[in-house]
Amino acid sequence: MCQEHFLRFVTEADCEVEQLPWGPHEWLVRPGIVDAELLQLVRVTMPAGKAHAFHRHPCMEEVLYVLEGRCEQWVGRERRFLGPGEVAHIPVDEVHGTYNIFDERLVFLAILSPAKFDGPALVDVSRDEPWCSLKPALE
Repeated sequence: MCQEHFLRFVTEADCEVEQLPWGPHEWLVRPGIVDAELLQLVRVTMPAGKAHAFHRHPCMEEVLYVLEGRCEQWVGRERRFLGPGEVAHIPVDEVHGTYNIFDERLVFLAILSPAKFDGPALVDVSRDEPWCSLKPALE
């Protein structure tokens, strides 16, 4: 019986890059790259003026860890400004948004769990009340 080969060590050359409207996502840990069922790790580079507007992950909790730059981070109706070394924890199905309102790029790690689940990974609520009144969606 042939066993699938999954990486134990992931290099820059191994990551999967996904281009999204709020910046490139460099997937370092997720099913298909490693034999992960419980964890995903992505490095996101968000240019100045971009945002991952209000959304929720119905099946996943998330930790955001800022590496470089600053962001306006929302978790529910609470807003904080985060910089390097600071963290936001987002419980399962909690609405949140990351906004780079600053003049420099933002680089952060997003750790999501689990890696395997049923249902949608993401639900955009940025045009729904009360979220669109708190922070208008970027076009």
